[in-house]
Amino acid sequence: MDILWKGVVGGLVTALIVWLSKRGNVLPGILPLAPTFAVIALLAVGAKGDPGGFREACLAGMKTIPAYLAFLGACWLFIDKVDYRLAVVGGIAVWLFAALVIFLAPRYL
Repeated sequence: MDILWKGVVGGLVTALIVWLSKRGNVLPGILPLAPTFAVIALLAVGAKGDPGGFREACLAGMKTIPAYLAFLGACWLFIDKVDYRLAVVGGIAVWLFAALVIFLAPRYL
């Protein structure tokens, strides 16, 4: 049941983004900044009863902010050069690279 309600929340947020995209461009861009998925993740981690694990999940989420900004910046740059779907794929590639650097670079420094 726990997984079911999390899936429903994720589906509702996705539906809301699609619905809002028919009414404008700003709200669908802002809505992903709402911590919907972070709330789901933190509730799942918090249910384990480990405050240290909860803090670790919070820190991991904070570390991904630069990767998210890199994703949006790449999409913004790519849209003038390629189809919007390729711009998103390129943004995902940049996000993945940034996330790998953020999480793996400290091991090698």
